[in-house]
Amino acid sequence: MQFEFFVPSRIMFGNGALDELKDRALPGKKALLVTSCGSSAKRSGALDKVLAALEKQGCTYVLFNKIGANPDLPTVNEGARLAEKEECDFVIALGGGSVMDASKAIALTAPNGKNYWDFVTAGTGGGKPIKNKPLPLVAITTTAGTGSEADATAVVTNPETLEKIGFVHSGMFPVLSVVDSSLTLGIPAKLTAYQGFDALFHATECYVANKANKMSEMLSLTSISYCAKYLARAVNCGGDEEARDGMSFANTISGMVMTLSGCTSKHGMEHAMSAKCPSLAHGAGLIMLAPAYYEHMIERHVCDDRFIAMARAMGAEGDVQPCDFLTKLCALIKECGADNLKMSDYGIRPEDFPSLAENAMSSMKRVFLNDRIPLTKEDVIAIYSKSYK
Repeated sequence: MQFEFFVPSRIMFGNGALDELKDRALPGKKALLVTSCGSSAKRSGALDKVLAALEKQGCTYVLFNKIGANPDLPTVNEGARLAEKEECDFVIALGGGSVMDASKAIALTAPNGKNYWDFVTAGTGGGKPIKNKPLPLVAITTTAGTGSEADATAVVTNPETLEKIGFVHSGMFPVLSVVDSSLTLGIPAKLTAYQGFDALFHATECYVANKANKMSEMLSLTSISYCAKYLARAVNCGGDEEARDGMSFANTISGMVMTLSGCTSKHGMEHAMSAKCPSLAHGAGLIMLAPAYYEHMIERHVCDDRFIAMARAMGAEGDVQPCDFLTKLCALIKECGADNLKMSDYGIRPEDFPSLAENAMSSMKRVFLNDRIPLTKEDVIAIYSKSYK
């Protein structure tokens, strides 16, 4: 049994946690405040609370509110240039996974160069050494989806090459993360589902990955059980504070799990899809792929005991079989109203599957190496095909 558990972020967790930010030491005096291009942070009151905290501590800020649903390279580079020009000495990410991922990439790039892609070590990335420490990052998550507040990964799309790559660097761990479940209360049901399933699939993939260990297993099963208990409640009754809190907990744990184990090829397959179709929410793409992907693994008896354990974590009782995990998963997808998602609605066609497979297996080779059995290009195409509607 071997593992290395390194999550150096201080995590403030709980309903109302953002109210305490004004009393916590911030890591600088001038922040690049990164938000989405929408208005949710303003509507929820989160932006005003962050500004009040900055004012109380004598900090100034520059607002960068240009992050979309899938952060892209030009936007990240623009943010890094702004942080450098304005001499910002730390970054605040206020938003969901896209905002946090973009902020990590900005924090890494600003002190080191002009182009984030120069440092990415996969696909067409330049793989240049990172000579200067990234700017300190404060992550304030407004969703329960990516777990980005508890890991050191940034997922960014290069629109020129259609590569969506997750890049890991220990300097991108937030120094402080705020997980305030009250900020998720206004999220629409559809987005709640997409985000929640992303958290669930982080946990399930890390549990069946070949890098799983005793520590990651414990956290994975806890996250899975919380998702099974609270996700449908959060989707179908958005004001359910207990459910929102439970999903925030499941999400943060799933972020920690990714530092201990690793996502599998399913994540790489989805990255190729949403790189091609930026309007496709990452969680929605994962939902589309999940039944066929896990069926492929179960039919090949990849790790029967692990699928049984996950089925039990999702509430299966009695003489549990590996296929019961799939039954529970599909029932949860239906209960959350996400069972009719279609690739075709996002412009993906069967003739795209070979190029999607090539993209996934090259740009996200790292996650394919986490599979317990290797997937061939033909296997990947077959899973895409079975997932197609």
